[in-house]
Amino acid sequence: MTSHHEPQLYGGWQPERSSYLGELSLGGLVLVAGAGLSVMVPVYLHQWAGEIVAVPVALVLLALVYVRVHGLSGIEWLNLAVRHQINVAGRRNVFLSGVFAPRRPDGTQGMDLPGVLARLRLLSVPTGAGEEMGVLFDPRTNCYSAVMEVRFPGLALVDTGRANARVAAWGAFLRTHCVEGGPIVRIAVHDRSLPDDGTALMAWTADHLDPAAPPHVRDLVADLTADTAPVAAARRTYLTITMSATRARLAVKGAGGGELGACAVLVRELLAMQSTIAAADLEVVRRLTSRDLAEVIRTGYDPHSVATIAAHAAAAKAPDWEGLPPGVDEELAGPAAAESYWSRYQHDGATSITYHVHRWPEGRVYSSVLQPLMSPGGDATRSFTLTYECLGPRTARTVLRRERTKRDVKRRVRAQGGKIESLDERQDLAHAQEQDSARVAGHGIVRFTGLVTVTVAGHDPARLAAAHAQMLKDAASSGVVLRELYAAQDSGFAAGALPLGQGLPEKRRAL
Repeated sequence: MTSHHEPQLYGGWQPERSSYLGELSLGGLVLVAGAGLSVMVPVYLHQWAGEIVAVPVALVLLALVYVRVHGLSGIEWLNLAVRHQINVAGRRNVFLSGVFAPRRPDGTQGMDLPGVLARLRLLSVPTGAGEEMGVLFDPRTNCYSAVMEVRFPGLALVDTGRANARVAAWGAFLRTHCVEGGPIVRIAVHDRSLPDDGTALMAWTADHLDPAAPPHVRDLVADLTADTAPVAAARRTYLTITMSATRARLAVKGAGGGELGACAVLVRELLAMQSTIAAADLEVVRRLTSRDLAEVIRTGYDPHSVATIAAHAAAAKAPDWEGLPPGVDEELAGPAAAESYWSRYQHDGATSITYHVHRWPEGRVYSSVLQPLMSPGGDATRSFTLTYECLGPRTARTVLRRERTKRDVKRRVRAQGGKIESLDERQDLAHAQEQDSARVAGHGIVRFTGLVTVTVAGHDPARLAAAHAQMLKDAASSGVVLRELYAAQDSGFAAGALPLGQGLPEKRRAL
């Protein structure tokens, strides 16, 4: 057992697999069946010359299924390529807003976002005491999401016992949502590190500097600010809570029904989790209003706007300010133009690459293992998003039992065929048994995924290549394996670069 004063180690993450037969997807199953038929049909018809054509065809089909390049099979690459070319041919990879944006029936323009975010609606919800909060409504899934900016004291400069306690408290926060049929369906943590030209720092310094300070002190502070500001890095962390109105339909009905009732239930859920958030040493800096949410989305698509928005926010704090409040108007949240390519995404005056965390660290690691991945990337913006889905006890029991059964059957089949069990298979089974034991002991089970986005200003291929190389180097230092989201960079950006609670697909049951 680990002592309170010894660093806690973490591990045992299990990859999620969805297959129709063994390790085969539906497409792979069809190709394997086609390969078998192509070889057997000439034999059945006694046309042996047909095997000259059938055998190469069967080999090609099997290669598409079993030969993997960069972690993907040939059929998966073919599927991505066909879908991407269809989108390019139909110009569905190009997004134009501004004067091309659709208008509401009353003539006003709402939030106009590209791709999978186009269906989102931004609502402004009163929370009491004259305050309001922005809520994102997804009509397709009937889900409502609220975003909070949080601050975490970190793990680097604290003693081992305190670091272990903070990680355990975050686990306890997730465990409180591992209830069957609970209204909270997703919890996402988004960390964004972007270069700062110092506008916000200089504005803050000017606002807090005592006018009665000696002139030489004021000159010294001005020099220090001028030297430090250009190399500063702004870092923001957001916590996104997503509620399903379908799961909470009785509570929504009791709160008046409709969008207002659903938002009222979401506000109530946020208030109820304040104590568990505080217990995890998370300080809620603010609940984002609709203008704050629009600002976060805007700065994600257009890093050039950070300085202008920061200057406006600093000016809006003046007592005699009569202009617009801090933030961004709803209709200006999205990009003016965006285009998705095979391996990059261009939006306004920036270019991004989004990666999926394909493999988490092998073995057991310390809680600070992802620190290199979240470090500032020079003049590039980095965004790291972890999205969780907390499973209820019954669902977790079913999922883990299915995983253990599949692994055990696979081991037995290999043993009957005279094949030696690999250490990887033995370790996977041990991890599955360990997770099931933790579930029985009262721990929560979650599905989660990680997405990383690196963004550089402009469209210079050399700068993008340098940021890409640095990203892969830092990922290797963290012990994770990243995979670029080929042919899905626009959807990946929406999930990885914006704190909107996207990115975790629904679990498809294996047949």
